[in-house]
Amino acid sequence: MIRIEDLYKSYGKNHVLKGVDLEIPEGQITAVLGPNGSGKTTILKILLGLVKPNRGSVDWNGKIEFGDFKYREKIGYLPQIARFPENLRVRELFSMIANIRQQPCDLQGLINDFKLTPFLEDRLAHLSGGTRQKVNTILTFMFDNDLFIMDEPTVGLDPVAMIKLKDVIRDRCSRGKTVLFTTHIMSLVDELADQIIFLLDGKIHFQGTLSELRALHGENRIEHAIAQILETNGAEINSGKPEPYMEKCS
Repeated sequence: MIRIEDLYKSYGKNHVLKGVDLEIPEGQITAVLGPNGSGKTTILKILLGLVKPNRGSVDWNGKIEFGDFKYREKIGYLPQIARFPENLRVRELFSMIANIRQQPCDLQGLINDFKLTPFLEDRLAHLSGGTRQKVNTILTFMFDNDLFIMDEPTVGLDPVAMIKLKDVIRDRCSRGKTVLFTTHIMSLVDELADQIIFLLDGKIHFQGTLSELRALHGENRIEHAIAQILETNGAEINSGKPEPYMEKCS
């Protein structure tokens, strides 16, 4: 179980998270949804220790102490944009990450799954966006991690690769792993998510299953139910209410 309590984060005057409380169950697939700027990526980066909150706590198998990053050894992470030295060959990148992590990995199986063998000797600078995303996806899943965090994982993937990605996610979940992802593609949520977290303006406006979301808003299609959340809460957000007290960044 990942437990987040009273989480606040601001960048200067931009208040990104405003008292977020969350419980993310283990062994399930959770989709974190919301419009751009709602705080989705910030929550993921706080879980990864890449961003320090102004206030609040994060607990995953023991409270996460920011600055002690040992826990990250059991996390696979796919950022929205991953950057590596452009002169590296794909094979060299895989070898470098394997040497850094020093953990058993399922590299060859993933290379076969995503049909990447013809590109192993290519330099990263010469890869298309979709092939780069396949490389990053393999890096995310090549180790036997307990938690997988993905920020817009389908960007650039062709339909065949998207099917394989969904298969890999389901496989990891069947092994008891926890998967957390953001996306704007509702069909992906419909096919994969055990539960949904919907963020708007730095606050949680829904957390529950797909069936609960549909029942709550009387809509069969996810995008229509989410549109109702946006319409219902948009007036309140734009009403000019004062922001809650925020501690200064330390």
